[in-house]
Amino acid sequence: MALLLGFLLLLLELCRNTLSLGSRSSTEGTEVLELELPATNYETKDSYKAGPIGGLFQIVHIFLRVVQPNDFPEDILRKILQKKFDLSTDYEKPENVVLTLKIIYYEIGVIICAVLGLLFVILMPLVGFCFGLCRCCNKCGGEMHQRQKKNGPFLRKCFAVSLLVISIFISIGIIYGFVANHHLRAQIEKTRKLADSNFRDLRTLLNGAPAEISYILSQYTTTKEKAFSDLDNVKSLLGGGIHEQLRPKVIPALDDIKAMAEAIKETKEALLNVNNTLKELKKSSAQLNTSLSDVKRDLEQSLNDPMCSAPPVATTCNNIRTSLSQLDDNTNMDQLPSLDKPIDKINDILQTNLSSLVQQGYKSFNDIPEMVKNQTTDIISDVKSTLNSIGSDIESIGEQIPIQDQLSNFMGYINDTETYIRRNLPTLEEYDSYRWLGGLVVCCLLTLVVIFYYLGLLCGTCGYDRNATPTRRGCVSNTGGIFLMVGAGVSFLICWILMTIVVLTFVVGANVEKLLCEPYQNRKLLQVLDTPYLLNENWKHYLSGMVFNKPDINLTFEQVYSDCKENKGIYGTLKLENSYNISEHLNIQEHAGNISNDFQNMKVNIDNIVLLDEAGRKNLMDFSFSGIDAINYNIYLAELSKAPTKANLLSFADDLEVKANHLPHGSLKQSLKNNAQTIRTIHRSEVIPLEQSMSSVYQSIKELQQKSSGLGMKVTNTLSSLDSAQDFLTTRISSVIVEESQKYGNTIVGYFERYLQWVKISITEKIAACKPVATALDSAVDVFLCSYIIDPMNLFWFGIGKATVFLLPALIFAVKLAKYYRRMDSEDVYEEFPPS
Repeated sequence: MALLLGFLLLLLELCRNTLSLGSRSSTEGTEVLELELPATNYETKDSYKAGPIGGLFQIVHIFLRVVQPNDFPEDILRKILQKKFDLSTDYEKPENVVLTLKIIYYEIGVIICAVLGLLFVILMPLVGFCFGLCRCCNKCGGEMHQRQKKNGPFLRKCFAVSLLVISIFISIGIIYGFVANHHLRAQIEKTRKLADSNFRDLRTLLNGAPAEISYILSQYTTTKEKAFSDLDNVKSLLGGGIHEQLRPKVIPALDDIKAMAEAIKETKEALLNVNNTLKELKKSSAQLNTSLSDVKRDLEQSLNDPMCSAPPVATTCNNIRTSLSQLDDNTNMDQLPSLDKPIDKINDILQTNLSSLVQQGYKSFNDIPEMVKNQTTDIISDVKSTLNSIGSDIESIGEQIPIQDQLSNFMGYINDTETYIRRNLPTLEEYDSYRWLGGLVVCCLLTLVVIFYYLGLLCGTCGYDRNATPTRRGCVSNTGGIFLMVGAGVSFLICWILMTIVVLTFVVGANVEKLLCEPYQNRKLLQVLDTPYLLNENWKHYLSGMVFNKPDINLTFEQVYSDCKENKGIYGTLKLENSYNISEHLNIQEHAGNISNDFQNMKVNIDNIVLLDEAGRKNLMDFSFSGIDAINYNIYLAELSKAPTKANLLSFADDLEVKANHLPHGSLKQSLKNNAQTIRTIHRSEVIPLEQSMSSVYQSIKELQQKSSGLGMKVTNTLSSLDSAQDFLTTRISSVIVEESQKYGNTIVGYFERYLQWVKISITEKIAACKPVATALDSAVDVFLCSYIIDPMNLFWFGIGKATVFLLPALIFAVKLAKYYRRMDSEDVYEEFPPS
């Protein structure tokens, strides 16, 4: 209990010194996106594991729960604490009598065991003394004469087996004692390392708090640099944001006008291409017509040959003369109207550079970010000045935190405590060496007794001769009996001393385990200490009274211990807001409001954006009225879809040549063949190129027809989209500017809101995380006192007590069995019995 109170005072001292940090203001640094304090690593482990011996400790705990099954006596302890552990005054008062009876009731199991032990201590020497006197008078089995019994062999075996089993149980208890004695010594040797580890962790806690404050303050620079970076990028962040908000409405309209400007140029090029190609087609068509006429005339002259008058040839000539009409031209290109007038209109339209006007619209719109930058120069400068002033305030507040000076007192307390422990720890180790030696002696005495029993059993069993009479037993058997009697005698001499040690250690160890270790682990002990008006009759909450001198604040030992166990900061753990409210000194809205006020004064004026001027609009309207869509494209398509000639010249030439082959040899036959070849040449050199040109022009006119289809509607839609975009700029740009300005300002302010919020959270929850304090308390109570000392001590008395208790039946069986092993002075007259 003294150790527990000592560490609670250590916690209170830390609380007082932390309160002196009340001058902390809203000074903390933070990263902008990921703000996190550097992790602090501590040496001391959070939990302690006893290892394999823990199973033996659990056996003892089970035994104690059987002996002491009552719940932790919270009410009794509260009353005792209220009386300040003084029950001597007015002990006859009814409440004191009741309290005493409750204590007795709670301790009844321990009391019964202690009384039984004391009876054992008192009676065993008396019984041993009487037994010795009786034996000296040849009574109580002291007479060296063994009477003959029919069940003698059976009794001998039963006594031997019983003694062996009991000796084994005694040996197990002795092993428990040896293990506990050694474990306790080994754990005491670890005490120095455990204490050093806890003190290093406490120093890490104390030394780390100023470093954490400095780290938090330094993070303001990072936050400010991020804000400055965004302020310097106002062109892309704010201007770009406005630009992106308007872009979906404006850019499609400009793209449509740009596409229309390209369409005008493409239309001109298409018209020129079609018009020029038509002129070429007319020339080619005329040339084809001339060539066909020449061939036709030449054929007619050839058919005037006299041979065509002869009856067989006349029929062929008439057939050829009849087919000459197929050599006529099939097209009439001259009737196709010229496209010069539409081309002239397009040329007039192109006098206005619509593409240049559209680029001006693009430029005017894309200049918005630059306009924003130019108009916000003064505001950005003011915001930077505000941020610098906040930084100066934070730096000055950081300099006012006297954390190192305030923690120096507690550091001195830690140093004094460590010096005290280091100075007294050798004494503890020295006393523990005496205790270890005493425990070793106790275990060795018990070991000596059980060795006598084992030797007696060994010699007696091995040397026993069933055929030998009691007066003629061998030396080995007699020695075994003597060993058993020596073991019994030593048992009488030492068992009362051993039981005295067991009773004393049992009473202490059991009560410490049940009244301190278990309630500390389940925190019921802290709950008792948190009872209002318990430790101080004038204070409702003792801890808050010690810390703040305000006992009405609900600050409890259990809550502080739990928070420290979870590694929470001292500020939140001790509810230091009752002494120094960080929220009042770290007013996030006040600091953020200073920045917001600067952004509220931001005025951005963008009202001179013209996407397309009147000249551009007139240009589009002129294009819609250019008459391109009124051209009768069907006339051109119908004429160009015709074949250049009425008949296929190749087929005509082949047929002509076949007919010529049927004629007799002569000039007529040769002339017809030459004309057939000429017709092929005309097809190859004139008809085929003409067909290709006509097909190409056909496709061009088809595309031009598609482009010009609904031209007026397209221009109308383009102008409507342009008017809509221009109207959007006129009516919505101010609201977009306000919206984006607020978003931009909120982004800058958000950096500092997050920073200041992180500062607040860090101070209230993370700075000076008090886990080492809870760990030190656990190390003192749970580890050092309960695990290092009480558990081995309880195992020691449990093992030694078990062995000592079994000494009583062991010496009885040993005395009984010795009669069957020792050589007797006289014997009965034996009759013949069948061998056993």
